[in-house]
Amino acid sequence: MLTLSSHDRLPAATLTSSLLVMAIIIGALLGHFAPVRGQWLGDNVDTTLLTMIGLLFFSVRLNVLAQQASNLRFIAIAMVANFIVVPLIGYGVASLFMSAHPLLMVGLVIYFMSPCTDWFLGFTRLAGGNVALGMALIPVNMALQLLLYPVYLQWFTPHTGAVDPPLIATTLLYWFLLPAIAALTLHHTLRFMLGEQRFEQCLTFADRATPWVIALLVLQIFAGNIASILAHRYVFAWLLLSVFVFFVLTFVLSEAISRGCRLDYPEHALLTMTIAARNAPLMLAVTMTVLPGQPLIYAALVIGMLVEFPHLTLLRRILLALRRRRAQASSAVDSPS
Repeated sequence: MLTLSSHDRLPAATLTSSLLVMAIIIGALLGHFAPVRGQWLGDNVDTTLLTMIGLLFFSVRLNVLAQQASNLRFIAIAMVANFIVVPLIGYGVASLFMSAHPLLMVGLVIYFMSPCTDWFLGFTRLAGGNVALGMALIPVNMALQLLLYPVYLQWFTPHTGAVDPPLIATTLLYWFLLPAIAALTLHHTLRFMLGEQRFEQCLTFADRATPWVIALLVLQIFAGNIASILAHRYVFAWLLLSVFVFFVLTFVLSEAISRGCRLDYPEHALLTMTIAARNAPLMLAVTMTVLPGQPLIYAALVIGMLVEFPHLTLLRRILLALRRRRAQASSAVDSPS
């Protein structure tokens, strides 16, 4: 959930992908060959979690929401798709492929149900989509997915049993609402004190630090839980297949909505990217606090995040090809016979 300027988002997404691979490898090796140190890393994730949460909320640009208030029709379309249709698709896919492995299924459902608030804008820009409107989706997506998290968890994963709704509410209050208030207060205080230009440098620093903090968190997860994760390695192929099927179905959904609602190409590209990209970093933080001690759930989120980057790259190519085809068709119609 990185909130970078539109020119920096794609490099940050590529960096995050590389860092995640390195973090998984280093964490797994540490946990396997130095289990005492690995367990210590796994037992001390709270500071990393709070740092990541603070950076995520500090980096949110709230001012763009008011600038795009006139695009309520598109925002409504995106909200219905992201928070009603896509979670139902995700639950169906997870149930079909992972019902025999309930913890991995829970991780997949959590991954599928939360739209991205970060690197999807970089891919939207490179695909020629409406980046300004996409920025307006960020605070809305962030607020709704946190509010709906306990609802989805109870509806879609009732077999977890041990999840207590009041506990979820308390956890979200102390781990997310209060840190969000503190981070946003610091955000606006520094903006006032430093001025726009110098404050933008602070945001850039926070944006660039976030992938490294996410990577550290992933390293700690794998270092402290590699034994449990390796014990279930044989089902990871099914996990990858589930993510692939989900991405195919969500692309079909975005195409159907774009054509049915007659969206112009910039909004079409934006809708495709916001439906495809998921918010694994924030959901990883939420889940580690609400469902502690569940490495398989966390591993499912991390693996989904790894698959997401090549998928978004492929989507960009598909969208650009569609734009060229539209332009050629329009030229053929407009040209005199």
